[in-house]
Amino acid sequence: MTDLILHHYPMSPFSEKVRVMLGYTQQPWLSALTREMPPRPLMEQLAGGYRKIPVAQIGADIFCDSRTIAAEIAARSGRPELALENCSAEVQAYVAKVDLDVFFACILAGGSKKLNQKVRQTMSWLDIARFFWDRINMGRKASVKIVGLREARPKALEHIAQVEQRLQQDFLFGPQPNHADFSTYHSLWFIRDLGESRMINSFPKTIAWMDRMKAFGHGMCREIDPQQALEIAKNATPRPIAAEHRTDPLIGKKVRIAPADYGQVPSEGTLAGSTPAQWILAREVKGLGTLHVHFPKPGFMLTPV
Repeated sequence: MTDLILHHYPMSPFSEKVRVMLGYTQQPWLSALTREMPPRPLMEQLAGGYRKIPVAQIGADIFCDSRTIAAEIAARSGRPELALENCSAEVQAYVAKVDLDVFFACILAGGSKKLNQKVRQTMSWLDIARFFWDRINMGRKASVKIVGLREARPKALEHIAQVEQRLQQDFLFGPQPNHADFSTYHSLWFIRDLGESRMINSFPKTIAWMDRMKAFGHGMCREIDPQQALEIAKNATPRPIAAEHRTDPLIGKKVRIAPADYGQVPSEGTLAGSTPAQWILAREVKGLGTLHVHFPKPGFMLTPV
């Protein structure tokens, strides 16, 4: 089985969601580090305009958004509960909330001197300025209302209290973790592990659950030069698309696919496949050949060119 390549950066919360999922399933994977914000020329070759991190790669197939990456991990590990589309309606509604509204509240509430020190150790002052300007612009252009700074801490604390109440078993929805646990973990990891905030200290069940999640680690990881990822894509062909996933009337037509909430930069190509949960975009890239870029349908929009 070809190893999954994860394009990520260490302080990325959504990357941590995927890294811990890989640790839980104990799958081998390759780590390709990228910048904290665009421009990312290598990522543009692989995924087109899509600007969020993480992105995963398996040969010439590229997976955008942690939801499609989770579905791949679920299929490869034989743990269907890690794919959000296999979870109950209750879990899906919960994840939709924590991956957007609650996430931003936790990120804003998690700021601290410790976090600032860690940022300064990994980024230049110029890159820090560019990073914040990039995120401010992204927030201004978002189609959803992002929680304000004053509302962030009360909202984050309300969320943590609800997590505490929900934890009647080892994990949020039962004795084993599902997609919801990983979606919840990454924003609280940002508060506790990166920001070293005491915000969670008075919630013992949440602390114990976070320790269980953290104990999964990041699995069997080997770092590679990101340029190697391009060579891997170049020397591979996209995996076949089943006939039942090639019946959409837009198959073979030029389309653009972009996030519907924030970071709404589209990727353009030819629609090659449409499953109940994903769109598959074929892109012809100079020097790499044909790449298939996978996007989730929920939270994304497709428009014909």
